[in-house]
Amino acid sequence: MPPSIALALWFVLLLALFRFDPAREPGTSVALWVPLMWLFFIGSRLPSQWLTGEQGTTIGAFEEGSPVDRAVFTGLILLAIIILFSRSFNWGGFFARNAFLLAFLSFALISMLWSDFPFVAFKRWFRDLGTYLMILVVLSDPSPLGAVRTLFRRFCYLLIPLSVVLIKYYPHLSVWFNEWTGTAMYGGATTGKNSLGAVCMICGIFLFWDTVTRWSDRKDKRTKRIILLNFAFIAMTLWLLNLATSSTSRVCLALGCLIVAAARLKAIKRHPAYLKVLVPASFCLYLIAAFGFGLNGEMAAAVGRNPSLTDRTPIWNALLAMKTNPVVGTGYESFWLGPRVNVIWQQFGRLNEAHNGYLEVYLNLGLIGLFLLCGFLIASYRNICRSFTSNPSASLSLALWAVILFYNITEAAFIGYHLMWITLLVGALAVPVIAPERREPILLRNNKAHPTRRVTGLASEAKAQKHSKGA
Repeated sequence: MPPSIALALWFVLLLALFRFDPAREPGTSVALWVPLMWLFFIGSRLPSQWLTGEQGTTIGAFEEGSPVDRAVFTGLILLAIIILFSRSFNWGGFFARNAFLLAFLSFALISMLWSDFPFVAFKRWFRDLGTYLMILVVLSDPSPLGAVRTLFRRFCYLLIPLSVVLIKYYPHLSVWFNEWTGTAMYGGATTGKNSLGAVCMICGIFLFWDTVTRWSDRKDKRTKRIILLNFAFIAMTLWLLNLATSSTSRVCLALGCLIVAAARLKAIKRHPAYLKVLVPASFCLYLIAAFGFGLNGEMAAAVGRNPSLTDRTPIWNALLAMKTNPVVGTGYESFWLGPRVNVIWQQFGRLNEAHNGYLEVYLNLGLIGLFLLCGFLIASYRNICRSFTSNPSASLSLALWAVILFYNITEAAFIGYHLMWITLLVGALAVPVIAPERREPILLRNNKAHPTRRVTGLASEAKAQKHSKGA
């Protein structure tokens, strides 16, 4: 098949899925297209990369960025602000319920005072602020659970088939070869195999969760079509993940699906505290075994990875040897700028991340930033646990929370424009839900509308709509 025909068929299929999607959620806002566009660019390639097809990174471009990217992202940020103000979003309630996140963002903004590149740091902070605004657009939708399902599903519809088409028919845009070994590296619609692995991991966890939650109604004609469509996309996702050869994404996908499946067990439904304790306890045990007893290499080899975690260990040692302020770091997103980049690139090639999210935060924001990040992770976990028995999407939120902890051991995903960070925010933020008729904030807890109670990120909207209609 000619490549142009294959691309045209993908586009027609995409339009058909958007128009005739059997899983289409009623009541969701047209404003969801704005965060979808943001998620698409973050999860695949930047607008300038789609226009030019270039994948290389120079130090100058790394510092200055692209005017095209700035224009597109600024436009989307302005649209998100307009949408939130039109919904009379309760900013005060949001800040009060996410104190650690507000402190983290505030400290990141202040850190530009000691950054060697304050203007670049501010531009990146403002760009990353758009991520939080996009999440608020989704969670303030009149139908928040439907909005989350719609956002993830459309994201799967966009990137999974497009990656298949690009790999099969446009390999010059989606396949690269290692300059030393000649091994093929598949990126699909993204910029690398690790990015493709992250896309497959997130889509796979969502599709598995969506299938499991609908399984009890599988005899229904509409539900049967949705499940069959999920199976088709799961098959494509696993094929792409196999090509990506990302061990981290494979392990995290299995972990996320395991948590979702465990949450459906009768024993866990009767005693959800078991799962709530098991998830963080498993992470703590992993840290003790991997770093406390030096078993990191053995555990990596057990999942088919190099004992040095594909040369990550030398990278971590080299980065820790760099002279940075241990308390406040180098400034928000400022470590990979200036002379430091030259030094790192001479040793490890064109590296632009620490391949460890916790180390990345430490290098940029020091111990203070790391403390605030851990505070937010703990607070978000508490938000998820509070609604675990009443919120049908809590198992997805818990899976994403657990996955990002393990994922950041070998990848840097605690940054505003990383796909994993965005998905965690979708499930973890405590956000006031806006009643569509009266435009007043309704805060949900345990699926009961109450003017003084709080809502976790993926709160069920059924009670909110009922309350607003009866008001």
